[in-house]
Amino acid sequence: MTQTCGFVAIVGRPNVGKSTLMNRILGQKISITSRRPQTTRHQVMGIKTEDEAQFIYVDTPGIHIMAKDRNKAINRFMNQAAVQALRDVDCVVFIIDRTRWSEEDQIVLDRLAHVTAPVILAVNKVDRLNDKASLLPWLSDVGARRDFAAVVPISAKHGSNVPELEVEIAKHLPEGIHHFPEDQVTDRSQRFLAAELVREKVMRQLGDELPYQMTVEIEEYRDEGRVVHISALILVERQGQKKILIGDNGDRIKNIGREARLDMERALDSKVMLNLWVKVKRGWSDDERALKSLGYDLD
Repeated sequence: MTQTCGFVAIVGRPNVGKSTLMNRILGQKISITSRRPQTTRHQVMGIKTEDEAQFIYVDTPGIHIMAKDRNKAINRFMNQAAVQALRDVDCVVFIIDRTRWSEEDQIVLDRLAHVTAPVILAVNKVDRLNDKASLLPWLSDVGARRDFAAVVPISAKHGSNVPELEVEIAKHLPEGIHHFPEDQVTDRSQRFLAAELVREKVMRQLGDELPYQMTVEIEEYRDEGRVVHISALILVERQGQKKILIGDNGDRIKNIGREARLDMERALDSKVMLNLWVKVKRGWSDDERALKSLGYDLD
């Protein structure tokens, strides 16, 4: 049989289920998730090889409106990372949420205007629809906004119709040799994934208490065989944010560390010794040089 291999960009507005979909397709956690918009900040590649077909998925930050309070260097970076992922891909999966069409959905659609690759529209979270009868006319209406290669209703969380979506994607993979070994699932390092898992737990624990000006830097990653030693630095911009993150008697940072460590042990299949520190670094999220040093680099 002839081998096929292609790049598939997963795009959409923030918090629409892009990372959940990629994790579902891959069968394991590669991209972190939370209920907060803009959890994904980087392009994250997920690789799935099935027989002669290799799918190289690119999970992207949510394309969002650059309002005054969100016009920071990190917001510009996220939008640029999402748009850059559209270059030279073989297929695009554009995700929207049930029967809602927002201004940010329209922004994403406008960004797709000049994309020549086939675009599949995935309508996510249909399991939450109370009135299933409203779905068909909605699909017809939204499908008319562009000449989509296919329109597929899915539930990324529960897996409904995701195999059908993969069948549609497979139709657009070009012939070509595989770029990655069949057992490789991402291009990201374990060090990167460790930092992302800590950031996920912070976002999940704190909800709306901590603004977006938080990131994680791995200062030490040492694999000693049976045990992996990881030291992570959580950066915030103000002293008050540091206090919130640590919590009373350090309880909150302990919970974050415990949950992150358990996920790391599952991902690395090894015992993990995790140490967390919190540091105030003022203005890092609007400083392009600081962002680059922290790994926010489009190259």
